[in-house]
Amino acid sequence: MRALLKRRDALVVLPTGGGKSAIYQVPAMLLPGPTVVISPLLALQQDQIAGLNRRQDGQAVRISSAETPNQQKAALEALRAGTARFLFITPEQLGNPARLAEVRDLKPSMVAVDEAHCVSAWGYDFRPDYLQLGHLIRELGDGKRRPVIVALTATASPPVRADITESLGLHDPFTHVAGLDRANLELATVHCTSDEQRWQRLLAQVRKEPRPGIVYAPTRAIAEQYATRLTEHGVEAVAFHAGLASGERTRRYTDFMADKIPVMVATSAFGMGVDKPNIRWVHHVALPDSPDSYLQEIGRAGRDGEASRTVLFFRPEDVSLQRFFAAGAPDGHELTQLAAALREGPVSRTALATRSGLPARKVTSLLSLLEQVGAVEVLSGNKIGTPRYAPTPAEASRLALAQFERHQTLRRSRIDMMRQYAESANCRGNSLLAYFGEQAERACGHCDNCANGTVVVDPVVPHVPWYRRIFRRTTTTLPADEIPVVDLARPFPVSSEVRHTAWGTGTVMAYEQDRVVVLFEEVGYKTLSVPIVQKSKLLEPV
Repeated sequence: MRALLKRRDALVVLPTGGGKSAIYQVPAMLLPGPTVVISPLLALQQDQIAGLNRRQDGQAVRISSAETPNQQKAALEALRAGTARFLFITPEQLGNPARLAEVRDLKPSMVAVDEAHCVSAWGYDFRPDYLQLGHLIRELGDGKRRPVIVALTATASPPVRADITESLGLHDPFTHVAGLDRANLELATVHCTSDEQRWQRLLAQVRKEPRPGIVYAPTRAIAEQYATRLTEHGVEAVAFHAGLASGERTRRYTDFMADKIPVMVATSAFGMGVDKPNIRWVHHVALPDSPDSYLQEIGRAGRDGEASRTVLFFRPEDVSLQRFFAAGAPDGHELTQLAAALREGPVSRTALATRSGLPARKVTSLLSLLEQVGAVEVLSGNKIGTPRYAPTPAEASRLALAQFERHQTLRRSRIDMMRQYAESANCRGNSLLAYFGEQAERACGHCDNCANGTVVVDPVVPHVPWYRRIFRRTTTTLPADEIPVVDLARPFPVSSEVRHTAWGTGTVMAYEQDRVVVLFEEVGYKTLSVPIVQKSKLLEPV
């Protein structure tokens, strides 16, 4: 809050219930001008609007497809008059040039981007419409300065945080990451040798669990199958996935929130907006695609602070399924075609789809890749064109495909990290924290491995900050408390940068007994043996 009041951008990673909304709502009452809140789901917006208006009627308004033109006009008038201080809006609405101009005229002092992980192609719930938010927010400024930005999310690993910072154009953001370890969640995994054994073990587990609960499935077909089989065996369950009609999805969601559905069997489509405090358990019947999505999904259990259970029923074959989902490179010819269409002159996204002959949704995803390789420029009036020194369409296509492969390499490494979590004999809570760049000083005490009493956690050895290494000083005299102690078990401090002989630059994420987890810029997460690293000199400090 203090950072925002000093007009410093902020990136906040906190679990649901951790106070993310308050972080922008309190400063908004003290800053001049309204606050724009960008959120991807109308249901999420409605909950926050209702909470604000309970405190002070009329201080929060919304402009979306759910409001009539007269209601939208009234909302703008309330903001101009100062009776309303919060404008809730979706990225799609803000992408309309006329709407963007109306919001700019309000002279907002702050923009809060909720569910900010959606801006990242590495995020577990990537939304192409979020990609242009950085450009749109800059357009809300008066030419001298733009509104202060706060990006909020419940789950963001270091690559996602870096992506959010870059995509939204955050300036030296104050970053706060906390609350990732939920002590009331019991973490466990169950290794299964066949799909039938997995079903039998899930059924036995669900039968003894209190209600309500969620079973996450990898596909729509599996969600429907498990819901049917659970019901046939006396456990009332309903499936939820994106293949259902919109009205039916809404009905099932509403019934679950009202405790009319005891067990929901869902794909990842059952996600944002599920803020139900009394969910007692969340189980998975396949390996998730990353620790990001897993932490977000199990985090829907026990939001009332009461003890809750999470069990991952996995088979090694699940890795192949996730790698199948991660496959499918963009078409090089379509990338070339789109880059060539851009060279014909500035154009809106809608008109570009017509000009290139490609579907609008495909255009959005391909543009994100072309923009990353310098082949796209966002112009005023929400139009796009080709930068002066852009690569040729053929070269832009080649560079974009190479960029996509780097994306996929990182994605595959996240799948490997998820498998490592499932198969680990060490503390699962610490394993998740390590993925997000946090180093625990003791075992979590709420996972199955901790309960077995077999977990050994090496103590965290205090180290001299990396930027104060001896060889960067001009004097050889150091205070006693600044003389670094060489720790052979942890040769590189956590969060320091290292360089691998083949994989390039990376960041040390965590140590786990005699292994070190490093996040490399080019190849993603790797777990290395410390003795081998030292013997072969595979890593050196940057």
